[in-house]
Amino acid sequence: MDTERSSYDAVVVGAGPNGLAAAITLARAGRPVLVLEAASTVGGGTRAGELTPPGFTHDLCSAVHPLGVGSSFFRSLPLHDYGLGWIY
Repeated sequence: MDTERSSYDAVVVGAGPNGLAAAITLARAGRPVLVLEAASTVGGGTRAGELTPPGFTHDLCSAVHPLGVGSSFFRSLPLHDYGLGWIY
């Protein structure tokens, strides 16, 4: 990340799948992009967390996962190099 930059062509608010896709698309086009995320981790609805009593982990937005499998954009990314595997 270019921490010395003081201006950007785009600021993307939210580092979920859609925000990251927008940021990647802009960066691939040569645009300087800043991504801001309020949570302590990126991923938006792809994250898991404890929503009920401790010890129970839930997919926060598991209904969107099938869209990732069918997305030509996500298939264009080397996500498997980082450990992503689709189970369907």
